[in-house]
Amino acid sequence: MAAVGKAWENGYAERWMRTLKEEEVYLAEYGTYADALKNIGHFIDRVYNKKRIHSSLGDLSPTEFEAQWKATQ
Repeated sequence: MAAVGKAWENGYAERWMRTLKEEEVYLAEYGTYADALKNIGHFIDRVYNKKRIHSSLGDLSPTEFEAQWKATQ
């Protein structure tokens, strides 16, 4: 989150929360708190980080971007 007095820096965190809500939370029905934790964790680990492409990473997933970066080191 942003430092005090730098609200414009919150955009990254706000966009992440919007993505999480639109692509997981609003589309699911959780029976219990534990069920919600499991499904949201799955979304973050398996979908957002490994499958979902990110324009800021050259339309690669974070996992693909990291592998490409490691190959060049």
